[in-house]
Amino acid sequence: MRKSVFAAVAVLLAWSTPAQAQDLLGWLDKATVAAPGQQEEPADHAALLTLEPNENEMYAKPSPDGRYLLTVSSKGKSTWVSRRFAENGDPANVVTEDGHAFDSINWRDAGHVYFFSVRAGGLGLWQKISDGEGMQRRLLTLRGNFTEPVLLPDGSAVAVHLNATSPGERLHRGRQQKNDDFDNWSVDGFTAELVHIDADGGMRTLSAGINPALSPDGEWIVFSMPVGRSYHLFRMHPDGSDLIQVTDARSVDVQPSWSADGKWIVFTSNREEADLRHKRGNNWDVWAIDPKGRNLTRLSMDDARDGGARVGTDGRVYFHSDRVVSPEQAQARDIRRAERGFHIWTLPLPTVASPAMPAVQSEGR
Repeated sequence: MRKSVFAAVAVLLAWSTPAQAQDLLGWLDKATVAAPGQQEEPADHAALLTLEPNENEMYAKPSPDGRYLLTVSSKGKSTWVSRRFAENGDPANVVTEDGHAFDSINWRDAGHVYFFSVRAGGLGLWQKISDGEGMQRRLLTLRGNFTEPVLLPDGSAVAVHLNATSPGERLHRGRQQKNDDFDNWSVDGFTAELVHIDADGGMRTLSAGINPALSPDGEWIVFSMPVGRSYHLFRMHPDGSDLIQVTDARSVDVQPSWSADGKWIVFTSNREEADLRHKRGNNWDVWAIDPKGRNLTRLSMDDARDGGARVGTDGRVYFHSDRVVSPEQAQARDIRRAERGFHIWTLPLPTVASPAMPAVQSEGR
């Protein structure tokens, strides 16, 4: 087979112009043929970080000091928030099993986390030590359906307020309890809006949207907003002023977050062969773009679903993926066979932009 390929190439080279021959040789150099039984490495060379028997790990959030990760972990019917060592992905402790925390937990500082809970008779934003021990303190009291809070330095917060689209609709809490909860941007029966919540509980609507993330300097909130079947990234100040659209393609751009230096926004997108009518027909990857909407760069390249990316202070991108775990990767963790499901993988954040091809854009999406 290989001999016939090279023979055909030799004939083509003989009849080609010098420029055509150079292009053909470049193609041949890239089109390597794998040996029988040899498994091709992922095109993005992502490194597997977490792997536990029969367990899923999703939505990694690096701590401000870079030592730990928060992950939403699940096994069978059990779900919990785990604190893990960023160095090797090993679990350190269970932070909480509160179902309201799965889509709301975040770092307040290197030693504390905050999350929604209905303890003490109503929904509130609570703080606790990340080692899972010690007292817990209520920061805000709220009424209604909320998710994805972003605590601001002045003690107020920006959060997603979910409004029922029909009377009597109730939000099922603990959405992350499903082993396959890749989509955290659409909630059936509800519309999402970003609201500012004062320290005394007063609420003011800022914009339609979901998946908010605060910039390192505290000046900007980046989030995703539905427009037709598409979702675009926007940013604005925490008070709702200076709304700026960052992405504009016929695709779903969601789950944005900032790099530690504020120069990149990483996000999940199906813009590579996007299918806006059928969720299962999409290839989900992690992308990066600068806050001005330039230097679009594709970071992950795999047929699996890659998403939920966060950037650590070490300059690495942490994301979850249901890509295939090789037998060698499983054996390195003393696991007999490759584990299916979602696990945390890492990639380096590029220091120099490598722009992707311009995405197809159209009006009226």
